[in-house]
Amino acid sequence: MEIKNIRLSIPEDCNIIVGQSHFIKTIEDLYEAIVTGCPHARFGIAFCEASGPCLIRVEGNDEGLKKTSAENAMTMGAGHSFVVLLKDAFPINILNAVKSCSEVCQVFCATANSVEIIVAETDQGRGILGVIDGFSPKGVETGGDVQARKEFLRKIGYKR
Repeated sequence: MEIKNIRLSIPEDCNIIVGQSHFIKTIEDLYEAIVTGCPHARFGIAFCEASGPCLIRVEGNDEGLKKTSAENAMTMGAGHSFVVLLKDAFPINILNAVKSCSEVCQVFCATANSVEIIVAETDQGRGILGVIDGFSPKGVETGGDVQARKEFLRKIGYKR
């Protein structure tokens, strides 16, 4: 077995969701979850089949995000994994709907940070072991940091 870290490509002003699911219908159900939960979002989804033709299935409403999500999925190469690239919305807008899809087994990350996927590769294929999401902490927040956090949440509309 070989362990690899794979850096994913996240276009500017986008978020990424990486998860694992179990059925070809995943791609259509994730599409519906995103469109229903956040109709103004631009997105691309790629799902790696793990049996049959083992294709990367792609959906979305933005050709560039569809292309980049497919490239990320191909680079990861992990069976039954999916990648969602999301623009003009935050994962918080759709994450519960994504997790509620009956095909979704787990979500590894939902972030705008740089992401590295840690995969194990065997003779059979690849599987996701975990993710590196962003960077390590540099310290504990101060009173000024608390104020800045609260102001930021209000600025982006998540607190009043």
